[in-house]
Parts: sequence; structure tokens; C-alpha cells
Amino acid sequence: MMRPGPMRFAREGIPFLAIFGALALLSGYFFWPVGTAFGLLFAFTLYFFRDPERQAPSDPGLLVSPADGKVLKVESLQDGPLYPGPYRKISIFMSPMDVHVNTIPCDGTIKEIRYHAGKFFVASLDKASEENERNSIILDTKDGKRVAFTQIAGLVARRIVCYAKETRRVTRGERYGLIRFGSRMEVCLPMEWPVLVKVGQKVTATATALARMY
Repeated sequence: MMRPGPMRFAREGIPFLAIFGALALLSGYFFWPVGTAFGLLFAFTLYFFRDPERQAPSDPGLLVSPADGKVLKVESLQDGPLYPGPYRKISIFMSPMDVHVNTIPCDGTIKEIRYHAGKFFVASLDKASEENERNSIILDTKDGKRVAFTQIAGLVARRIVCYAKETRRVTRGERYGLIRFGSRMEVCLPMEWPVLVKVGQKVTATATALARMY
């Protein structure tokens, strides 16, 4: 059994923690019910921005999940804006209770990053894939295969964070971004790679294998 690693916290949560912590202390001094409310917000923010250490599978031939959440769809498609030709797409929904730090699904070189401004529909809806604000990374593996993965904002999530840079080499499990407060992640991969997850399955960033890379 894999033991959980040490807990970290995403730095994007620090301003929220500072504000809610200060408000909890100040308002609690004068009127404790308000202080309690801000204290609960502080506790939720601490929980939301948790960033646990994850361990990837020992098999380097596995494509891992870039996000925590639940598998919404596994599709076989003929063509798309991120993937010319037949490909598979795995859609993952991240609820506000999931870890929202995103990680790289496989080793490779970032070929392109595409950002699209958009709307903020509920992330579990299919139309969120095409109409919501999103940020896509197109990555080439060492074998010349293409993997594309997209952070999609949701109804409440209004901030996509991405640290990745074009032309940079990245490694599986490397942290590269975050989406605040409920969102969606989509992974596009070669049609011939066997998918190892099914609809409704809970997945964990870095630790859960999505597919085998052939």
C-alpha cells in the first residue's frame, strides 16, 4: 500500500489564507459569530489549496492523470482542434473538494500552449469543453507521440494558473498549474493507447494511470 506523502500547500492560497485569517482574528475579537464564519472560510481555504506529495507508478510506460477527480467521459473521436486525426479523450471533473493542483501526465517536450478566453458554464457539462475559459498544453513524447491536456474553468472557478512554458522539457508528475474552486481537465491521447480507467472512476493526479503508452 502506498503511504501518503507529506502535505504541502499551493502558494496561490497564501493571499486568501492571510485575508481570512486576519478577518477571523479581528472580527472574532469584537463579535465571535462573525469571527467563527471567517475561521471556517480560513479552514476551507487551507483544505482547498492542499498540495499532497504524490508517487507515480513504477512503470514509466503509463500515462498518469493530471488531476484529481471523477472520470466523466472516455471518448473515441475522429478529429479535433488539439489533435489531428483519430484520438481518445478522457474528461475529468474536479469538485471543490478535490485537490486542484495539476501535474504533467508523461515525460516530453511542450510544443505549444493555447489559452482561450470563454464563459463559465458548470464544468461537468459537455459544452464547457468548447465554450468555457481554458488553457491547453500540447506535448510531444520522446517517441514522437502527441498528448494534449486542457485545464477548463467552471461556474465558480474563475482563475486558471499555468506555470508551463513552450519548448520546455517536462517530467511525469511535475506540478504545472492549478484551477480554483471546481473545474474540468481533458486529456487527448493516441487512439492506439489502451485506456485503463472507466466512467465514474475516481482518479488521483500522478498516482492513477489513465492509459498505457504504446
